[in-house]
Amino acid sequence: MEFTRRRVLSLLSATGLAAVLPAHAASARAASPEAAPAAATPPEAASRADGRATGAERLLANAVAVAAGTSVSNARPETAAKLAAAAEAAASHLAAMDAAGEDEVFAGLPLGSDDAPLNTTFRQLYEIALAARAPGLGPLPGHPDPDAVRRRVIDALALLHERYYGDQDKGYYGNWFTWEIGISTSVTATLVLLADEVAAQRPALSGAYLAAMDAYLRNGKDGDVDLDSRFHTGANLADITTNRLLQGALSGGPDGEARIRKALEDQLTVYATIDPYALEHGVTDGHYADGSFIQHHSVAYTGSYGKGLLTRVTQTLKLLDGTGYADTSVLVPVIHRWVADGFAPVIFEGWMMEIVKGRAVSRTGTGYADTAAVAEAVTDLSGYAAGARAAALKSYVKHLHALARPSPDPARFASPLTVVHYADLLADESVPAADLNPAERHTAFNAMDKTVHRRPGYAFALSRSSARISKYEYMSGENLMPWFQGEGAHYLYLAGQDQSQAFGVDHFTTVSPYGLAGVTAPVERRRTVPELYGKPYYDNPDHPLHFTASSESQNTYVYFPCGTGSHSGGAVLGAYGVAAMVQSDDVAYAHRARLPDDFAVYRNATATKSWFLLDEEIVVLAACVGDPAGRAVTTTIDARVAAPEDRVTLTGARLDGTNWSPGARHGGGTGPQPGTSTSSAPETGRLRWLRYANQTRGTSVGYLFLDAGHSVTVALEPVTRSRRVVRTANPDTAVTRQVFGASFRQAPRTGRIALAYALLPNATESALRSYGEESTHSGGPLAVLANTPRLQAIRHRGLGLVAANSFAAGHHTVAGLRLDGPASVLVREEGANGRGGGRITVAASDPTTRRPRLSVLLRGRRLAAVAADPGVTARAAPGGTLLRFPTHHAYGRTFAVTLRER
Repeated sequence: MEFTRRRVLSLLSATGLAAVLPAHAASARAASPEAAPAAATPPEAASRADGRATGAERLLANAVAVAAGTSVSNARPETAAKLAAAAEAAASHLAAMDAAGEDEVFAGLPLGSDDAPLNTTFRQLYEIALAARAPGLGPLPGHPDPDAVRRRVIDALALLHERYYGDQDKGYYGNWFTWEIGISTSVTATLVLLADEVAAQRPALSGAYLAAMDAYLRNGKDGDVDLDSRFHTGANLADITTNRLLQGALSGGPDGEARIRKALEDQLTVYATIDPYALEHGVTDGHYADGSFIQHHSVAYTGSYGKGLLTRVTQTLKLLDGTGYADTSVLVPVIHRWVADGFAPVIFEGWMMEIVKGRAVSRTGTGYADTAAVAEAVTDLSGYAAGARAAALKSYVKHLHALARPSPDPARFASPLTVVHYADLLADESVPAADLNPAERHTAFNAMDKTVHRRPGYAFALSRSSARISKYEYMSGENLMPWFQGEGAHYLYLAGQDQSQAFGVDHFTTVSPYGLAGVTAPVERRRTVPELYGKPYYDNPDHPLHFTASSESQNTYVYFPCGTGSHSGGAVLGAYGVAAMVQSDDVAYAHRARLPDDFAVYRNATATKSWFLLDEEIVVLAACVGDPAGRAVTTTIDARVAAPEDRVTLTGARLDGTNWSPGARHGGGTGPQPGTSTSSAPETGRLRWLRYANQTRGTSVGYLFLDAGHSVTVALEPVTRSRRVVRTANPDTAVTRQVFGASFRQAPRTGRIALAYALLPNATESALRSYGEESTHSGGPLAVLANTPRLQAIRHRGLGLVAANSFAAGHHTVAGLRLDGPASVLVREEGANGRGGGRITVAASDPTTRRPRLSVLLRGRRLAAVAADPGVTARAAPGGTLLRFPTHHAYGRTFAVTLRER
C-alpha cells in the first residue's frame, strides 16, 4: 500500500513537511535524519510479525502489545500496579455480570434507552478482555480459566449486537459521540485483543460489528469519514481514524488495506497547521502557527481535546511501527512542535492552565492529572525522536515528574510499554530534568485569544474572546456558570505552591462567576442552562434555527458562543508582551431578534482593556468601563482562594500614607490583628497599594493602584458550596475556601470610568511601600501615558520600554510614537547610556487580524534597520523614521525590527 506523494503533500502542505513516504520501517528509519529506534514496540511484537507477516498483521500485533503489554514488559516490577488494577477492575466487572438483571450485561447498567450505560457496558467488556489477554497476569480472582473469560466477553458482544446495537432503527439515541467514537473505540479494541478467539468461536461477529460501526458513522459519508463534516475534525477525527485503522487490519484483504489507507490519509490531515485564510474543508480545529489549538470550531482546547489528540497521534506512531504503511519519522518534528510551542507554555510546574480546558475546568480531576497524559505521550514520542529533540523531550518528562503534585502515576498510563519506558527514562542519570520553556517567556496565542506570561516566580494566564473565539464552553451540564471566563479573566500561578489548593474545580466552586479575577461584569443574576430550560440544552427543533442537542444553533448560541468584537490580540518583544481586548456582547445577544422568544440572552458590560506584561509587574488599564443599560458594574482586580486553616494577611496603605488593614480605623489604629483567618466584611476605601499574603503557603501578591480616582473594595470571606454547582455530574461534596477579592464597584447609572492598576506577584511590603512613595514623589518606574477608549499606553523607565495599544482608526500619538489605526506596539531602547550602541527594537501586531498593514512613526529620530522580520521596512519620513509592518494574513502575528542611529 502506498500514499501518492502529491496526495501527501496536498494534505500536509501547511506544515512544511517534505512528505510522508511509503516505506518499510527499516528503510524509512535509515533514510530519515530523525530516525531513532522505537522504544515503544517490544521484541515480542516483531517476532509475532516476522518478515513473512503482512503490514496488517504487524499492526494488530503492535496494537495488542501496546494495550496489553508483553511478557517482558509485564514481568517488570514497574508494571505490577497497573496490571493489578486491571485485574481488580476485570474481577469487579465479572462480578457485576454475575449479578446482572434483565436488560443488563452488568448490574446497574440498564440497556435500551440511555446511551451512557451502553457505552459503559462496552468499555467494561474491553477492560475484561484486556485483563484476560495481558501476558503474565494469570487467572483473574475467582475465574481460573482465561479462555472461559474471553468466551464470556465474546458472547456478551454477540448479545449486545443482537439486542441493543445491531438494529439501526433502534440505535443512535443520546450523544452522537457515543455512537461514532465511544462505542467504536471499545468494540474495536476488544475485537483486536480477542481476534483469534472471535475468528474461532463467532467468525461472523467482527464483520457484523464493522458493518454496524460504519452505519453508525452518520456524520460521515457512505459509512466512512467525511472531512467536510464538522464532527470529523481534530481530536475527534484522530479517534475515528485510529479505530478505522485497526478495523482495516481486522478485515484483512484488499478491502482492509483500502480502509487502512483511507484512515491514514484522513488522519494525516490533523498534522497540518491550520491556515485561517485557506481552510481545508472549512476546518478551524487543530494546531495553529502560534501554538494555539482549537476544537469545536472556536474553543481554546489544548488542555482537553488537545491532549486527547496528542495521545492519539503518539499511539499511531506505535501502531504503525514496522508496518511499512508510512514513514512516521517525518511526523515527529510536527508533534514535537505541538509539545514545545503549544503544551509547554500552558503547563506551569506540572499544572495545566485553566485557560485551555473549556468545560473541563468544572471536572474534579486536577491540572496535574491533565499533564500526566502529556507526560505519557511525550514519553512515547521521545522513543521516536533523535538527537537534541529526543534529549529535550526526555528532560521535559523528568521535569513534569519532578514538579507535578503528585507526580504522574504510571499505573494510569494506557500501555504497560509506556510504563516501562517511563521508568527507564526516569532512571537514566544522564538525562537532566529541564523545562521546554525558558525561565522567562511570553507567548501570545492570538489564534485562540489567550496569553501566557512566565517568570521564574510566577505565570500569568489571560483568557480573551472575540468574534473568532468563544467566550466560554458549556455542554452536557458541565461548566454551568461560565459566562465571564473569556472576558479578560486571569489566573496568576505562584511558584512553589500546590495549584490544586488555589485553582481547579474548587476555585470555580467558591469564587463567584461574576467575580473572577480580571473580569468586568454587570451586577445581575444569570441562570444556568438546566435552570432555564429544565435540561442540559435548549430544545426547539421546530424553530427555523432548529435547536437540538448537537445542532449548529446549539453550538453557536448555547454551548460555546463567540463575542461580537474583532479587537483581541497582542504583541511580543522578547520575553515582554502586551495584550488588548474590547469587551463585547456575545452572539446570542446580538442575534436576539432572530432567536425564539423563550431563549434567554444576556447583555454584557463594556470595557476597553490592556495588559502590559513585564518582569515584576503586570499592568492593567481599562477605559470605558460601565454599562449601557445602567446596571451596577464590578471590575475584579484579583480573586484568590485559600484553605480554611491557612493564615491569610491583608495589608495596605491609604492615599495619605497611613496603614490599612481589615477593620482598622482611618487614623492608622491597629484594629484587629491582620491576617486572621476569620471572615472580613467587605471594606471600601482609596488605597495606594494592597498586599495579599498566605503566610501558611508562603505566597503573596501586591496590587499597586496607579489611578487614585476610584475606591477599592476588599473582602476576605469563607465560602462553602457544593462542587455540583459547577457541574451536574460532580459529587455533592461541600468545599470551603477563604475567598479574597479586590474590586472596583460602580453604582447604577454612574457613567463610564477608567481604571489603572498593577499586579506584583510575590511582592513584599517594603517593595510596595517603595512603589507607593516613588509614585507620589518621583513618578516611580511605571507611568501611565494614556488610558482612553482610543489609546492605552505605559512607560517603564527601568526597562527602557514603552508599550501601547490603539483601538480606533486614525493617528494616535504617545511618547514619541505615532500609531496608525488599531495596533499593539512595544518599543524598547537598550544601550542609551552608551552600552549596546543605542539600539531600539520595535514589535507590532494587528489585534483585529483584519489589517493589511500597520505603521509606526518614531518621531524626531533618523534610524536605520539592523535586523528585521521579513516584510518589515524602515525609512526616513517627515518627522522621524517610519516603520511599516506587513500584517496582511498574519492572524495577529508579531513583527519586529531593530534599529539604531544612522
